[in-house]
Amino acid sequence: MGVVAKAKKTRPFNVKTFLSTANGGRTVVNYRKNQKIFSQGDKADSVFYIQEGKIKVCVISEQKAVVALHGEGDFFGEGCLTGQPLRLATVAAMTDCVVMQLDKQAIVRVLRDEPKFSEMFMAYLLSRNARVEEDLVDQLFNSSEKRLARALLLMANFGKDGRPETVITKVSQETLADLIGTTRSRVSTFMNKFRKLGFIQYNGTLEVHNSLLNVVLHDNPHLRREEEK
Repeated sequence: MGVVAKAKKTRPFNVKTFLSTANGGRTVVNYRKNQKIFSQGDKADSVFYIQEGKIKVCVISEQKAVVALHGEGDFFGEGCLTGQPLRLATVAAMTDCVVMQLDKQAIVRVLRDEPKFSEMFMAYLLSRNARVEEDLVDQLFNSSEKRLARALLLMANFGKDGRPETVITKVSQETLADLIGTTRSRVSTFMNKFRKLGFIQYNGTLEVHNSLLNVVLHDNPHLRREEEK
Protein backbone atom coordinates (compact mmCIF):
# COMPACT_ATOMS: atom_id res chain seq x y z
CA MET A 1 0.00 0.00 0.00
CA GLY A 2 1.25 3.43 -0.81
CA VAL A 3 1.80 5.89 1.94
CA VAL A 4 -0.26 9.05 1.65
CA ALA A 5 1.87 12.01 2.59
CA LYS A 6 0.30 14.35 5.05
CA ALA A 7 -0.05 17.91 3.90
CA LYS A 8 2.19 20.23 5.78
CA LYS A 9 0.45 22.70 7.99
CA THR A 10 1.46 26.24 7.28
CA ARG A 11 1.80 28.44 10.30
CA PRO A 12 -0.10 31.72 10.22
CA PHE A 13 2.07 34.74 9.55
CA ASN A 14 2.87 36.47 12.85
CA VAL A 15 3.31 40.17 12.14
CA LYS A 16 4.46 41.08 15.63
CA THR A 17 7.19 38.42 15.64
CA PHE A 18 8.27 39.26 12.11
CA LEU A 19 8.58 43.00 12.77
CA SER A 20 10.42 42.35 16.03
CA THR A 21 13.12 40.45 14.13
CA ALA A 22 13.32 42.70 11.07
CA ASN A 23 16.74 44.15 10.37
CA GLY A 24 17.16 47.78 11.47
CA GLY A 25 14.98 50.83 11.06
CA ARG A 26 12.67 50.09 13.97
CA THR A 27 12.20 51.50 17.46
CA VAL A 28 9.83 50.35 20.19
CA VAL A 29 8.45 53.15 22.36
CA ASN A 30 6.22 53.12 25.44
CA TYR A 31 3.62 55.90 25.54
CA ARG A 32 1.59 56.99 28.55
CA LYS A 33 -2.16 57.55 28.38
CA ASN A 34 -2.96 60.85 26.60
CA GLN A 35 0.64 61.26 25.37
CA LYS A 36 0.97 62.43 21.76
CA ILE A 37 2.70 60.08 19.34
CA PHE A 38 2.86 62.67 16.57
CA SER A 39 1.10 65.94 15.75
CA GLN A 40 -0.64 67.27 12.69
CA GLY A 41 1.99 69.01 10.54
CA ASP A 42 4.92 66.87 11.73
CA LYS A 43 7.22 65.34 9.14
CA ALA A 44 5.81 62.04 7.80
CA ASP A 45 8.77 59.67 7.65
CA SER A 46 7.69 56.45 9.39
CA VAL A 47 4.91 53.90 9.87
CA PHE A 48 3.72 52.73 13.31
CA TYR A 49 2.52 49.36 14.55
CA ILE A 50 0.58 48.96 17.81
CA GLN A 51 1.90 46.12 19.94
CA GLU A 52 -0.22 46.94 22.99
CA GLY A 53 -2.88 49.52 23.83
CA LYS A 54 -5.22 51.83 21.92
CA ILE A 55 -4.72 55.16 20.15
CA LYS A 56 -6.98 57.82 18.64
CA VAL A 57 -6.48 59.80 15.44
CA CYS A 58 -7.69 63.42 15.51
CA VAL A 59 -7.92 66.12 12.86
CA ILE A 60 -7.82 69.66 14.19
CA SER A 61 -9.00 72.77 12.34
CA GLU A 62 -11.51 75.18 13.86
CA GLN A 63 -12.86 72.18 15.73
CA LYS A 64 -11.41 68.80 16.70
CA ALA A 65 -12.73 65.57 15.20
CA VAL A 66 -11.76 62.03 16.18
CA VAL A 67 -11.56 60.23 12.84
CA ALA A 68 -10.34 56.79 13.94
CA LEU A 69 -9.53 54.57 16.90
CA HIS A 70 -6.89 51.85 16.56
CA GLY A 71 -5.81 48.98 18.78
CA GLU A 72 -3.35 46.12 19.07
CA GLY A 73 -2.25 44.78 15.69
CA ASP A 74 -3.13 47.93 13.75
CA PHE A 75 -0.85 50.14 11.68
CA PHE A 76 -1.07 53.90 11.39
CA GLY A 77 0.94 56.68 9.75
CA GLU A 78 1.16 54.76 6.46
CA GLY A 79 0.43 57.94 4.48
CA CYS A 80 4.18 58.52 4.24
CA LEU A 81 4.36 55.56 1.82
CA THR A 82 2.27 57.50 -0.74
CA GLY A 83 4.58 60.51 -0.67
CA GLN A 84 2.71 62.41 2.04
CA PRO A 85 5.34 64.88 3.37
CA LEU A 86 3.52 65.98 6.54
CA ARG A 87 1.16 64.33 9.00
CA LEU A 88 -2.49 65.15 8.29
CA ALA A 89 -3.67 64.24 11.79
CA THR A 90 -2.63 64.12 15.43
CA VAL A 91 -2.32 60.71 17.10
CA ALA A 92 -2.42 60.25 20.88
CA ALA A 93 -2.48 57.25 23.22
CA MET A 94 -5.87 56.44 24.76
CA THR A 95 -4.25 53.95 27.12
CA ASP A 96 -0.68 53.11 28.03
CA CYS A 97 0.73 51.82 24.73
CA VAL A 98 3.67 49.95 23.27
CA VAL A 99 4.22 51.12 19.69
CA MET A 100 6.81 50.09 17.14
CA GLN A 101 8.03 52.85 14.83
CA LEU A 102 9.34 51.69 11.43
CA ASP A 103 11.39 54.08 9.30
CA LYS A 104 9.96 54.60 5.82
CA GLN A 105 13.06 53.10 4.20
CA ALA A 106 12.85 50.03 6.43
CA ILE A 107 9.21 49.24 5.71
CA VAL A 108 9.66 49.88 1.98
CA ARG A 109 12.52 47.35 2.02
CA VAL A 110 10.41 44.79 3.89
CA LEU A 111 7.46 45.27 1.52
CA ARG A 112 9.79 44.68 -1.43
CA ASP A 113 11.66 41.67 -0.02
CA GLU A 114 9.05 39.82 2.07
CA PRO A 115 6.02 38.59 0.08
CA LYS A 116 4.11 37.33 3.13
CA PHE A 117 4.36 40.69 4.85
CA SER A 118 3.43 42.52 1.63
CA GLU A 119 0.34 40.34 1.23
CA MET A 120 -0.73 40.91 4.82
CA PHE A 121 -0.10 44.66 4.65
CA MET A 122 -2.07 45.03 1.41
CA ALA A 123 -4.99 43.10 2.90
CA TYR A 124 -4.86 45.37 5.95
CA LEU A 125 -4.93 48.55 3.83
CA LEU A 126 -7.84 47.26 1.73
CA SER A 127 -9.74 46.44 4.90
CA ARG A 128 -8.96 49.91 6.28
CA ASN A 129 -10.20 51.52 3.05
CA ALA A 130 -13.46 49.56 3.24
CA ARG A 131 -13.88 50.67 6.84
CA VAL A 132 -13.41 54.34 5.85
CA GLU A 133 -16.12 53.98 3.19
CA GLU A 134 -18.45 52.36 5.72
CA ASP A 135 -17.76 55.19 8.18
CA LEU A 136 -18.68 57.76 5.53
CA VAL A 137 -21.97 56.01 4.74
CA ASP A 138 -22.66 55.73 8.47
CA GLN A 139 -22.03 59.45 8.99
CA LEU A 140 -24.21 60.48 6.03
CA PHE A 141 -27.23 58.22 6.48
CA ASN A 142 -27.50 56.91 10.04
CA SER A 143 -28.79 58.60 13.16
CA SER A 144 -26.37 59.55 15.91
CA GLU A 145 -27.84 56.72 18.02
CA LYS A 146 -27.00 54.13 15.36
CA ARG A 147 -23.57 55.68 14.81
CA LEU A 148 -22.81 55.31 18.51
CA ALA A 149 -24.00 51.69 18.58
CA ARG A 150 -21.83 50.86 15.56
CA ALA A 151 -18.79 52.57 17.10
CA LEU A 152 -19.15 50.56 20.32
CA LEU A 153 -19.53 47.30 18.39
CA LEU A 154 -16.45 48.04 16.29
CA MET A 155 -14.41 48.83 19.40
CA ALA A 156 -15.47 45.45 20.79
CA ASN A 157 -14.34 43.82 17.50
CA PHE A 158 -17.79 42.53 16.53
CA GLY A 159 -17.67 41.52 12.88
CA LYS A 160 -13.93 40.76 12.92
CA ASP A 161 -12.37 37.31 12.78
CA GLY A 162 -11.96 35.74 16.17
CA ARG A 163 -13.91 36.12 19.38
CA PRO A 164 -15.29 39.59 20.12
CA GLU A 165 -13.78 41.47 23.05
CA THR A 166 -17.00 42.32 24.85
CA VAL A 167 -15.15 44.14 27.64
CA ILE A 168 -13.24 47.09 26.22
CA THR A 169 -11.28 50.01 27.56
CA LYS A 170 -13.67 52.69 28.76
CA VAL A 171 -13.72 55.60 26.32
CA SER A 172 -14.78 59.06 27.46
CA GLN A 173 -18.15 60.32 26.28
CA GLU A 174 -16.38 63.36 24.85
CA THR A 175 -14.21 61.12 22.64
CA LEU A 176 -17.27 59.14 21.52
CA ALA A 177 -19.05 62.39 20.68
CA ASP A 178 -16.08 63.58 18.61
CA LEU A 179 -15.95 60.20 16.86
CA ILE A 180 -19.60 60.07 15.75
CA GLY A 181 -20.15 63.79 15.23
CA THR A 182 -22.59 64.73 17.98
CA THR A 183 -22.60 66.28 21.45
CA ARG A 184 -21.46 64.72 24.71
CA SER A 185 -24.95 65.17 26.20
CA ARG A 186 -26.53 63.11 23.42
CA VAL A 187 -23.92 60.38 23.88
CA SER A 188 -24.76 60.36 27.59
CA THR A 189 -28.47 60.00 26.79
CA PHE A 190 -27.87 57.09 24.38
CA MET A 191 -25.42 55.33 26.73
CA ASN A 192 -27.96 55.47 29.56
CA LYS A 193 -30.63 54.16 27.18
CA PHE A 194 -28.41 51.28 26.03
CA ARG A 195 -27.62 50.40 29.63
CA LYS A 196 -31.30 50.39 30.67
CA LEU A 197 -32.12 48.10 27.74
CA GLY A 198 -29.30 45.72 28.75
CA PHE A 199 -27.21 46.33 25.64
CA ILE A 200 -24.16 47.52 27.57
CA GLN A 201 -22.78 47.73 31.08
CA TYR A 202 -20.20 50.19 32.25
CA ASN A 203 -18.59 50.82 35.59
CA GLY A 204 -14.88 51.45 35.20
CA THR A 205 -14.84 49.22 32.11
CA LEU A 206 -17.30 49.02 29.25
CA GLU A 207 -19.02 45.72 28.41
CA VAL A 208 -20.78 45.46 25.06
CA HIS A 209 -23.43 42.78 24.51
CA ASN A 210 -24.48 41.12 21.23
CA SER A 211 -27.95 42.59 21.69
CA LEU A 212 -26.59 46.04 20.79
CA LEU A 213 -26.66 44.83 17.18
CA ASN A 214 -30.44 45.37 17.37
CA VAL A 215 -29.85 49.11 17.24
CA VAL A 216 -27.85 48.85 14.01
CA LEU A 217 -29.74 46.10 12.19
CA HIS A 218 -33.42 46.53 13.05
CA ASP A 219 -36.10 49.21 13.15
CA ASN A 220 -37.23 48.43 16.66
CA PRO A 221 -40.05 50.67 17.99
CA HIS A 222 -38.01 51.14 21.18
CA LEU A 223 -35.10 52.35 19.07
CA ARG A 224 -36.67 54.94 16.78
CA ARG A 225 -34.38 56.83 14.51
CA GLU A 226 -33.52 60.25 15.86
CA GLU A 227 -34.68 63.12 13.69
CA GLU A 228 -31.82 65.35 14.73
CA LYS A 229 -28.41 64.02 13.70
